[in-house]
This record gives sequence, C-alpha cells and structure tokens, in this order.
Amino acid sequence: MDSSVITQRIGSQVRTMRLNRGYKQAELALLAGITRQKLIEIEQGSPTVSMNAYARVIAALGSEVKLVPATMPTLEE
Repeated sequence: MDSSVITQRIGSQVRTMRLNRGYKQAELALLAGITRQKLIEIEQGSPTVSMNAYARVIAALGSEVKLVPATMPTLEE
C-alpha cells in the first residue's frame, strides 16, 4: 500500500472527528499547537507533514492511532 493512501485516510478521519466535535480548523490548530495551514495540509493527507504534527492533532482530538491490517482503497477513495 502506498503511504499517500495512509495519509489520505488519516487526514479524512481527522477532518471527520474535528467536525463531529464542532471544532473550526483554527480552534483545533490552536489546541494542537500547530498553524491552521498545517492542519489543512493534514486534512488533505499531505505526506510532507511531520509525524509529530499528525500526533499533536490526534492527541488534541483525544484520540490515538491504532494499527490495523491494510485494505485496498475502493474506487470511491
């Protein structure tokens, strides 16, 4: 599996969690200690964003990363 698929999936999950919790991008970025632009890059699945930035956002959402066996993306993804 290509790493860009993984970052895309994480970004999508981060965005969904942010919206479900009612945070605006600027609010979550402030909680995570990153810039709003960096959060936008994370939500877009940018592979150039550091793992530390991803971790800070995930922690700010009160979540953690769980490794599971990979599945191939569907045509919709």
